[in-house]
Amino acid sequence: MSILERVKAALPALPPAEQRVAKLLIADPRAFANLPVSELADRSHVSKPTVVRFCRSVGYDGLADFKLKLAGSVNEGVPFVHRAVDEDDKPGDLIVKVVDNAVAALLHYRNDAASHAFERAITALTEAAHQGRRIEFYGVGNSGIVAQDAQHKFFRLGVHTIACSDGHVQLMSATMLAPGDCAVIISNSGRSRDLLDAAEIARKKGATTIIITASGSPLAQLGQAPGQVLLAVDHPEDYDRYSPMVSRLLHLTAVDILTTGVALRLGQQLRPVLQEIKRNLRSKRYAA
Repeated sequence: MSILERVKAALPALPPAEQRVAKLLIADPRAFANLPVSELADRSHVSKPTVVRFCRSVGYDGLADFKLKLAGSVNEGVPFVHRAVDEDDKPGDLIVKVVDNAVAALLHYRNDAASHAFERAITALTEAAHQGRRIEFYGVGNSGIVAQDAQHKFFRLGVHTIACSDGHVQLMSATMLAPGDCAVIISNSGRSRDLLDAAEIARKKGATTIIITASGSPLAQLGQAPGQVLLAVDHPEDYDRYSPMVSRLLHLTAVDILTTGVALRLGQQLRPVLQEIKRNLRSKRYAA
């Protein structure tokens, strides 16, 4: 059952105020997916909490979750550009739509992210750091940029880390991994042959693979093997039709969570080093 079919079926059982919200949705689902809660409340002649209650009444976690799924079903966006915008949008429209789309996806990820998987990943990375083992980040294309960002964050923690975005280098590097090492593999689609090959080699060498990708993908299946960790990142952005926007933000967020967790586990002895790095960087600034 689609979202609109579910709302129509639930309509008679809803309280009168929530029925007004439902009728606004049915009349213009695309506008509903993009308007802020204050505007939805004004157009429905209800309070903002009533809009949120409506979303929960029809089976969703709240307005952010509802709008995220609704946008995925009714808004085609501009193919190969952005899924939440229209061809004739003005800058003001773009600001609202792009930001709302990103915020909704981040809130949805906050609610869905598996804390136990992050616990396992942070533990493996911290143990590798304590033992002086290698931590490597693999990604291709846009995910290669995220891998570079991850390496930039982790090397400041005093660990042996590199980022690889070349398929041949990834295979060679994965071949040299050993038990106790970690390979963090980042992919939007989870279907890149280079990353699948690197992940399989790293696993066979005894390294812990921490895979950041869409659940249900071939790469995610490797992350579910014993001793490996899957950090599932799901979103409605079709990687065959749109430039990576929300997916990049979610992957960067997952990396931030890992970095913060490892930094906390490494403890107080890390703080003086981070403080010294900041102090030394001040000399590179040319303006007060």
